[in-house]
Amino acid sequence: MRTVVNISMMPKLRKEVDAIVKEHNYSSVSEFFRDAMRAWKNAHLVSELHQSRREAMMGKSKKLTSLKELRSK
Repeated sequence: MRTVVNISMMPKLRKEVDAIVKEHNYSSVSEFFRDAMRAWKNAHLVSELHQSRREAMMGKSKKLTSLKELRSK
């Protein structure tokens, strides 16, 4: 089920969004924002993975012995 979210933006930003929608063949502004949200989530996940890798290299990680331990976090 979808819900409607209204956002406000300056006219200049709206023109930029409209141009991106047209240039990249999005079917709507909503589709553009959904895609932007997915991209943000992916970038955030990659950032968390890099941080976890850095912590592991510094010895600040815990070795899990089962998937159950992972789910309990």
